[in-house]
Amino acid sequence: MAKVTFNEDLCKGCGLCVEACPKKILRLSPDRINIKGHHPAEMTDQDACVACAFCATMCPDCVITVEK
Repeated sequence: MAKVTFNEDLCKGCGLCVEACPKKILRLSPDRINIKGHHPAEMTDQDACVACAFCATMCPDCVITVEK
């Protein structure tokens, strides 16, 4: 099973990872704001992740780590 982690304090909420996810299981958090004042990305269904790492590849700030 894949494990995806986010360094939420560095996320600027650009949404590129959300658009890149082929399973559509990422979103920008509707209720949390990080120290930069942005809604950080989050995983909605960890079990559905296939560890393709498209999200981590698209992230301009390298805040996403994907482990298999």
